[in-house]
Amino acid sequence: MAEKANVALLDFAGIAVAVAMGLVVAVFAPPAYLVLMLLFLVLSVAVTKYGYEKKRAMGLYEHERSWENVLANGFIPMVCAVAHPVVGWGPYVGALAAITADKFASELGVLGGEPIFLLNMKKTKTGRNGAITFFGTLMSLDAGLLVGFGAMLLLPGLDLWSVVAIGLVGLSGSLFDSVVGVLEDRGIGNKATTNAACALFGAVAGMAFL
Repeated sequence: MAEKANVALLDFAGIAVAVAMGLVVAVFAPPAYLVLMLLFLVLSVAVTKYGYEKKRAMGLYEHERSWENVLANGFIPMVCAVAHPVVGWGPYVGALAAITADKFASELGVLGGEPIFLLNMKKTKTGRNGAITFFGTLMSLDAGLLVGFGAMLLLPGLDLWSVVAIGLVGLSGSLFDSVVGVLEDRGIGNKATTNAACALFGAVAGMAFL
């Protein structure tokens, strides 16, 4: 029973906020938007649980995230979904691509490769804020492409070039998250503010390029 509790992803408050945001998207946006949000959730659960034993042994497995984490990741996409009649689909998909790419980079990047700290471009410890690995960067691009394929299947008028563009927006958002993570490493901000900055960057990039 204790082992199962350790792999929980959200506490009660986190689940409540996630459900509330999902309801807002369901009411104020087309059904495809909610499906894309569910895609983000499914992918996030998958990569969080992947390599659980290794991440736990490294002290890097985060369990029972609360409402702060959910709000930091989901508030910007929710706003973009509600505002879609004005801003279009780009900001919403861009924000989702960015936070999905960041999730892949952080959860899978710690499993392989030498982390490089962006402030001085030197090798550093695994899991440090503001550090990236080649493997994690590659995974973040893959995550953006997965969101892109989902968007192509669900939204009208998108093609493979759109998928590539969404993948690059996701990758850029993940890298921006790592840049902001340098500030977090220096005691400026926290994980929630870094995640929110990533989502906001994805939304702005989505509005500009998608």
